[in-house]
Amino acid sequence: MNPKNLRYSKNHEWIGLEIQKNRKAYIGITHFAQSELGDIVYLDIENSIIGEKIKEGDPFGTIEAVKTVSDLFMPVSGCILAINKKLLSQPEIINKSYYDEGWILQIEILDIEEYNRLMSLEEYKKYIQEPN
Repeated sequence: MNPKNLRYSKNHEWIGLEIQKNRKAYIGITHFAQSELGDIVYLDIENSIIGEKIKEGDPFGTIEAVKTVSDLFMPVSGCILAINKKLLSQPEIINKSYYDEGWILQIEILDIEEYNRLMSLEEYKKYIQEPN
């Protein structure tokens, strides 16, 4: 995925719209987020969320690094289509390939307006430069 074609949340998740027509998208964490976390050692996402509808801003799992655990938040409301199973046994992929192999969820976006309100790459770069 090309970071220029993604949208970004204030919680440092990215979302890439795969097919505009059917609203399928991938979600992951940004380069900034993975670099702040450090070496990722565990991803906790329940299989039971597949098929569930999760609202924008709600947590869908946790990500654990050597020194911290952080919640993962939905950047938009969506129906969970798939979890990247490879990450459950090899979470370190996120550190190496955060925009490609390191995608975490595949979803169907329920409200395209939520997607449209997310930050562009330029807006996100400015956001991470400012004190939060």
